[in-house]
Amino acid sequence: MKYFSISILLGSLIILQACGGNSESNPFQRGGQGQQATSVETITVESADISRQIRSFGNIKAQDIVQVTPQVTNRITQIYADLGDTVNQGERLAKIYDVPFEDQYQQALATLEQSRASFQRDSLQFERQKTLYDRDLISSTEFDNARATYQNSKAQLQSSRANLTQSRENLENTVIRSPVFGVVLNRSVAEGDLASTGQVAYEIANLTGYETRVYLPLEEWQAADVGQPVTFRLSNQRESSARGRVSRISPRLDPTTGLGEVVITLTERGNSIFQGVLVEAIINVETREQAVVIPRSALVENVQTLIEPESNTIQLNRTYSVFVVQDDSLALKRDLQLGIEQGDRVEVASGLQAGDQIVVTGQNSLEDSSKVRIATGSPFRESPEVPIENAENLSSEGSEQMQNASADTSSTNTND
Repeated sequence: MKYFSISILLGSLIILQACGGNSESNPFQRGGQGQQATSVETITVESADISRQIRSFGNIKAQDIVQVTPQVTNRITQIYADLGDTVNQGERLAKIYDVPFEDQYQQALATLEQSRASFQRDSLQFERQKTLYDRDLISSTEFDNARATYQNSKAQLQSSRANLTQSRENLENTVIRSPVFGVVLNRSVAEGDLASTGQVAYEIANLTGYETRVYLPLEEWQAADVGQPVTFRLSNQRESSARGRVSRISPRLDPTTGLGEVVITLTERGNSIFQGVLVEAIINVETREQAVVIPRSALVENVQTLIEPESNTIQLNRTYSVFVVQDDSLALKRDLQLGIEQGDRVEVASGLQAGDQIVVTGQNSLEDSSKVRIATGSPFRESPEVPIENAENLSSEGSEQMQNASADTSSTNTND
């Protein structure tokens, strides 16, 4: 009896195999009418602008940072400007004790008056002596003495004028003033400190211009050019915070780091851009308008390993393709030539056109001419709802079926 049961089972399997061999629902048969459709997601290719960009980070700083040092030495008596204050050109920053310099100025002024009076007297005396000498009424020695006295008085007058100018300048320099319009970055003196000519009292950032310096590897450094537009973005902001242009490029790479310096001058500065803030500089190298653009996630990368026999080196040849859906059911593999890349977008130089429908999810499991099913809803099928009044009937029916199955099993074992 056991042999009979096994024969029936094998016969049933053979019949099922024969009947189902050409069925379209056979999941083990590939190609032809028996291929299962793969669920995929697609998008329609569109034309858009895309830019080749260079991204790097740098700190914003003033184009000119001026160090203000006292021009005279004495103690500080008053502070007018402090850290963070915005000052105009010529505005007072600090005051130096000025009494000694006032005395020097008054003394120089008095000396100048004396020198002027002596010069006038000696000038008149020289003119009289010259007239007498021309008439041969005095000797040449007397004339030479008068001329020497006149020249000495003239030199003394010039010296007195210079001393007065210097003493006036020293008196004016007892007030430390800002040489530029800017903001105070640092104050290193306080009331009572001794200000000296070799000490930096203030650092002021000139607010007339800001810049940042970025350092780029060789390929990006070669792509940068003077005049290229630049946008700046803070790390916590999605939108650009400022704009600028490439103003200077270093003619050489740093031999230690291998990086090239690029200077970017800000042309528009937002409220969030300050001295010292770290920003991302996005240099716009090239822009293609109305190009065929697709997401990078749609690409299928094909890598081919090539061995160069002469140099015994390995090269990787990378090609890219996508799957184009036709008639919402067939996916055809299409090789591409790529162009500009920008973030997660890439330009297609050849191989696609606007309006094509490409696979963006599920493409890695496809082959050329694969059958596909475009997913439009949830990939999970919800179970049908069972009314509450039918739940007991279903439960009782299930119990009866289980009891019948148990009875059949017992009967079979008894017969065996």
